[in-house]
Amino acid sequence: MRVFRKARGAWTRLARRVWARRAAVVVLGCVPGLLAVLALVVCAEGVDRPVDPGRERPVAAPLPAGPHRAARPVIVPRSRWLDAGSTHTQPPARYDDHVVAVFVHHTDSPNAYQCADVPRILRALYAGQTGVRRWDDIGYNFLVDRCGTIYEGRAGGVDRAVTGAHTQGFNHGTAGIAAIGTFGAGTPVPRAMTEAIAALAAWKLGLSDVDPRAKVRLVSSNDLSRYTAGTSAVLPTLAGHDAGFMTNCPGAALTSQLPRIRARAANLQGR
Repeated sequence: MRVFRKARGAWTRLARRVWARRAAVVVLGCVPGLLAVLALVVCAEGVDRPVDPGRERPVAAPLPAGPHRAARPVIVPRSRWLDAGSTHTQPPARYDDHVVAVFVHHTDSPNAYQCADVPRILRALYAGQTGVRRWDDIGYNFLVDRCGTIYEGRAGGVDRAVTGAHTQGFNHGTAGIAAIGTFGAGTPVPRAMTEAIAALAAWKLGLSDVDPRAKVRLVSSNDLSRYTAGTSAVLPTLAGHDAGFMTNCPGAALTSQLPRIRARAANLQGR
């Protein structure tokens, strides 16, 4: 019996070692994907959690067509990147009256990606925000890659004022545009990317006849933003994430490009 117990113990230890080695291989094989998910949710710090659908704001009638509307750029729909087999249950979108400001972000993820691989990157971002963070949807309304391709992010319709989850305290009446990559000081920002952001902002703000170079008064809805809840703040109509929240997003390099992006967007509106 003692010999049998020793043999069984040896076999158990051997089995555990084999299992551990296999588990290590599996984990190591998953590291790139896991790192992608973790990296892609970093810049999501400082966004609002989804609000109670019962407090959804009513949809107002569209504003009359203004004299400074820009052409709508090509936008790749969600259906082109979202996994049809996703198990996440998508709740109904929430809407505001109009979009009067745009916040620019970066995803704080690697820059050396192939543009053909962006749909996979977006799926990783979506998985991180709806899975790890348990949000109702991806937070950004739009995402732009290094080649200048614009992707629809949050569901609800690109031409509508969809309430996002991108800037803590200032998600109402605004749209979030995320540049895919990391744009700290000294990092080159692709011209195709800034041109796409300008075209998208010009079109989106033009629907409300808003000048991308102007200022707008917004009221914070969250104490965790740069401004306590209820505080009125005057911010650029085309602002970086850091204008509304204590963060270094969208990075110093992209932030330095905002004046040129504003000017380009205004030009596209015919101003």
